[in-house]
Amino acid sequence: MKIGIANDHRGYKLKSYLVKELENLGYEVYNYGTNNEESADYPDFAFTLGEKVVNKEVDFGIAICGSGIGISIACNKVQGIRCAKVSNKEEAKYTREDNNSNIIALGEKTSEKDALEIVTTFIDTPFSALDKHQRRINKITKYEEEH
Repeated sequence: MKIGIANDHRGYKLKSYLVKELENLGYEVYNYGTNNEESADYPDFAFTLGEKVVNKEVDFGIAICGSGIGISIACNKVQGIRCAKVSNKEEAKYTREDNNSNIIALGEKTSEKDALEIVTTFIDTPFSALDKHQRRINKITKYEEEH
């Protein structure tokens, strides 16, 4: 499975940890973020990650900035992206099961242990494909396409 990861300067340390751990678990990880702690603009990396996910160059995305909020907003500007800022394993599970999210966003202060558990839960959880969830996603997609 191919995982894309994007970050700004504040997400650099957590990204570096996750890349190493995900590769150790056998995932192909593609780095679309900055590789240092010099100030950088998260939208630049978020848009690239979103495009890679939409174009199916990677299966899922992970986005990291200071709070996880700004980069999630930027990811969601890419048509076809459903990015959720998550804080725990339960949210990661439900955003996949219910929303078929294709990117998760984390804040830099998420502990390494928690971040890895959140990410692996997200990756391992399938979309439920229940009619009610698909109906809601279809409404979002239709709105996005019309506007």
